[in-house]
Amino acid sequence: MARIAGVDLPRDKKVKVGLSYIYGIGRPMALKILEKAGVDPEIRVQDLTEDQVSSIRQLIADEYKVEGALRTEVTMNIKRLMDIGCYRGLRHRRGLPVRGQNTKNNARTRKGKKRAAIKKKRKT
Repeated sequence: MARIAGVDLPRDKKVKVGLSYIYGIGRPMALKILEKAGVDPEIRVQDLTEDQVSSIRQLIADEYKVEGALRTEVTMNIKRLMDIGCYRGLRHRRGLPVRGQNTKNNARTRKGKKRAAIKKKRKT
């Protein structure tokens, strides 16, 4: 089991896919990392040698911000927007879509489950 940046990579996946299990590394960045480390992207994680794993681990630690440090940075950026009270910060604070999406019909991911409207009966 290869452990890189505090994440256990799945053994049966190819390395180019397995690296994407690390927060902050997607497929394109995984391919760049493997190219720099000189590792074939088509081999499986279980077939990596210890030298290959250590070269990948060292490359990620030196050149990229991943996992905890990246999560902290993203959280602090959002907190900064909310503190200065800009439009994007207000949208984050209210739990609404930040990037201009329509909210009349959709946006259920950000808004949450629909709340039932309370209807009062009219007195006649």
